[in-house]
Amino acid sequence: MDQELTALEKNHTWELTTLPPGKKSIGCKWVYKIKMNPDGTVDRYKARLVAKGYHQVQGVDYFHQSAHDSCLFVKSDAHSFLALLVYVDNVLLTGSNEKDILAVKKFLDDLFTIKDLGAARYFLGVEIVRTNLGTSLSQRKYILDILQDVHMLDCKPATTPFPPGLKLVADCGVPLPNPDRFRRLVGRLLYLNLTRPDITFCVQQLSQFVNHPLTSHWEDATHLLRYLKGCPSLGLFYSAGGGTSLRAYSDADWAGCPDTRRSITGYCIFLGDCLISWKSKKQQTVSKSSAEAEYRALSSTVCELQWISYVAMDLHLDIPTPIPLFCDNQAALHIVANPVFHERTKHIEIDCHITRDQFKAGFIAPQKVPSSLQLGDIFTKALGPGLLRAFLSKLGMLDLHHVPT
Repeated sequence: MDQELTALEKNHTWELTTLPPGKKSIGCKWVYKIKMNPDGTVDRYKARLVAKGYHQVQGVDYFHQSAHDSCLFVKSDAHSFLALLVYVDNVLLTGSNEKDILAVKKFLDDLFTIKDLGAARYFLGVEIVRTNLGTSLSQRKYILDILQDVHMLDCKPATTPFPPGLKLVADCGVPLPNPDRFRRLVGRLLYLNLTRPDITFCVQQLSQFVNHPLTSHWEDATHLLRYLKGCPSLGLFYSAGGGTSLRAYSDADWAGCPDTRRSITGYCIFLGDCLISWKSKKQQTVSKSSAEAEYRALSSTVCELQWISYVAMDLHLDIPTPIPLFCDNQAALHIVANPVFHERTKHIEIDCHITRDQFKAGFIAPQKVPSSLQLGDIFTKALGPGLLRAFLSKLGMLDLHHVPT
């Protein structure tokens, strides 16, 4: 196998028609694109290649690559279901039949001599703890490594990621003498978003200034590190019996950027009671009203809901519709329900009206939610300690060192 790969690695496509010695050929082809590194070497993505080429002896059941997530491969029949998630040469494998899982692992080991780490406990910097009630994800070690690298292990903890109401600007302070240090820190904080939705808004704010960071931006970043110092074990808890219904919260901070006057979109999506998707992002255009900003935020949320529903189909999950979509702006909800174009909406791009289309199709059910219960607020502004703690509880975040047993 390795000799065949070596002979073909100069090409940009691998096309293998035979299995390794001792394996029965079933007449299938493996075709996979490979990427050349700048130094001329090849990223082989071995596990992904195998996932695409793995067959049963009968030659009928095989992994299908998801059309909606290129890292996801699934295989199902009348008796079992397998899902394989690949990141370069790191693989997570799960399924309904342990015998099938063992068969896939043996196949991988025969080809590439894999290292089987058993039940998932640590994957790409994410710590996984499982109990009878559910699964917790955190990045405690990753956070402590960041604090050690910036020499802040002994710093005084802060109660909030940012001071309440803080908004970063581009012209307050002097340029950092070593901007690469700031850029490296922001890059690591972006990866920390995997399990820390409580810092998503702050990281979005900091990432705007990686090209020209100032001393004030570094001070704000260190404030965020002080907050992480106080809760390094905080993570997401996924209940074992959370259900498969979706619900979403959409919010916008109108003209939230002091420099460009563009609004900030924030949303979060739950599967049952478990938070599975969230985002904080500056909108691409300036909105003329808070209703328009909220309407654009709804559009982004609906697109994410559509993608999640497609992936759920790949995983054989039945998502009930219409999906509740909560918004605290009554004017935006009126625009969704009203098919008539008028002065407040005729300047909005056509693609923003996906919210109205999906409402008419019965995919979503927009609903008014009080601002005090709008969970999207945590993704659009810096909150005070009291409101922050209340929202963290509703987002399903808890301390990994105090997982319920």
